[in-house]
Amino acid sequence: MIDIKKYIASGILEIYVAGVLSEKENLEVSAYAKQYPKINDEIIAIEASILELSKRSSNIQPYPFSEVKDKINIPKEPKVLTLEKEKSVWPMYFGWAASVLLAIGLFLTYNQNQELKSELEVVSKENMFLEEQIATSDTSLEKAKTLLNTIRDKNIDVVPLAGQTVAPDSYAKVYWNKQQEKVFIDAKGLPEPPDGFVYQVWSLKLSPTLTPTSIGLLDTFYEDDNKVFALDNVNDSEAFGITLEPSGGSEGPNLEQLYTLGVVAAS
Repeated sequence: MIDIKKYIASGILEIYVAGVLSEKENLEVSAYAKQYPKINDEIIAIEASILELSKRSSNIQPYPFSEVKDKINIPKEPKVLTLEKEKSVWPMYFGWAASVLLAIGLFLTYNQNQELKSELEVVSKENMFLEEQIATSDTSLEKAKTLLNTIRDKNIDVVPLAGQTVAPDSYAKVYWNKQQEKVFIDAKGLPEPPDGFVYQVWSLKLSPTLTPTSIGLLDTFYEDDNKVFALDNVNDSEAFGITLEPSGGSEGPNLEQLYTLGVVAAS
């Protein structure tokens, strides 16, 4: 016969639940739990309290005590002790139990903080991506407004460029502002150039002889979604043509790769 209240108050049940008693002591507690319902109820209550602590400390499932125990430096086989010596020894066992419970809380809180940190990093990256999209959208909108204002200028000459033998379905359009000495090439009707090649724009004099002068490359063709390019043109152009040339451009046009051509209307 044991003093049940004194036995429960000794702290041995908390250590039993934590799983750090010796095999002999485990068997002893298990036998008392079967024999005395109050001891069994107390064990159930202790387990419930620890599980509740786990749930409040993290949104993940509570860790099994066997896993937590492996992460804590606790003697694997505590010295077997009798109740006659409990006054001097049980406080040490109770300290171990408190360490186990504290370690559980710290371990679960650490995991929760790590998950929260990861979530914050994801949200931060998503916000940065969204800001970049908004900035790009604003830039594209401003560029579109500028282009519209430019092609609607009363001083603009519009020169349609028709597809030629190498690419009869191709087409383009030149918006020429003579006062500003600029041309805007709308190249939406040109196919994507193959790797290692680039479109080159030519200003042409038709008389007394055909004289081509390069006014620039459409070397950002892949990156420009609008396919509208601004080039300087100081020439007294009578026609415009676009050829496909090796990357970096050519000194003279390859007429076998003449994609589009258009004559400036007489004013």
